[in-house]
Amino acid sequence: MVQVTYIEQDGKSRTVDIAEGVSVMDGALRHHIPGIEGDCGGACACGTCHVYVEPEWFSRLEPANELETKMLTMVVDPKENSRLACQIVLKPELDGLTVHTRESQY
Repeated sequence: MVQVTYIEQDGKSRTVDIAEGVSVMDGALRHHIPGIEGDCGGACACGTCHVYVEPEWFSRLEPANELETKMLTMVVDPKENSRLACQIVLKPELDGLTVHTRESQY
């Protein structure tokens, strides 16, 4: 299991255990974390799982592929540490990962 902390817009944080190989988006949906919609089911086709990754974790992630990079140009309020949660697949090295969710993806 990999622990992921989701921090909501109001500052409320929730740490959950998620199995290796599961995406940050799927983990959020399974644990009913607000702010992550995942409308496309993780196909990297909608941007409704947009999160901000804590800076100390950002460099530990696999780089965004071309499709994710393009999708990130269409999300609400993109930042340097923006990623799509559907594209972050959990592995032991990411134990303790912290992401910030958005109040709304639209």
